Amino acid sequence: MAKLNALQEQLLKAGLAKKSKAAEAAREQEKARRGEAPSAAAEIQREAERVREEKAERDRALAAAQKAEAQAKALRAQARQITHDKRVVAKGDIEYRYAVDGAIRSLLVDDATRRQLANGQLVIVRFDDGVALLPRPAAEKVRERAPELIVLDNRSADGDAASDAATPSGNAEDDAYYAQFTVPDDLVW
Repeated sequence: MAKLNALQEQLLKAGLAKKSKAAEAAREQEKARRGEAPSAAAEIQREAERVREEKAERDRALAAAQKAEAQAKALRAQARQITHDKRVVAKGDIEYRYAVDGAIRSLLVDDATRRQLANGQLVIVRFDDGVALLPRPAAEKVRERAPELIVLDNRSADGDAASDAATPSGNAEDDAYYAQFTVPDDLVW
């Protein structure tokens, strides 16, 4: 093994360098003194290999991102197609109001459609620049593919009536008192 110089020994003692790195540096210094310095071609080849590996890694990451983006786009297209095929035409003269993106919107429906919306048999989903009504089975397929398209669903996934406004307050005594005052799902506001 080549002899370490004083600076290398001090760095080793201080814990700022590793023994293997110091030994490698000492060997290279010894080769340089004897005229056996590593050739420039070998150094260039090592650098080219490193650059090639970095480029391959970047290419793999880019390909994975593009694949994920394409898959998300395909799922959104499937959800749009399901919505297009299964939508229920909303017609009527009763305004059904719902909240979306912090604003209250309304949809003109008839009484039967309003009841279906209140019971959770129909779901409101985003479609193009507006909304569409979907039956529950079709809405579940849309939810699997693009859950962000669901605007209003009055029934949770397990079949119970969902209430976005009625969140538990944490006080059991108040909850028990207010349980006697039921609010109908089909309340028109």
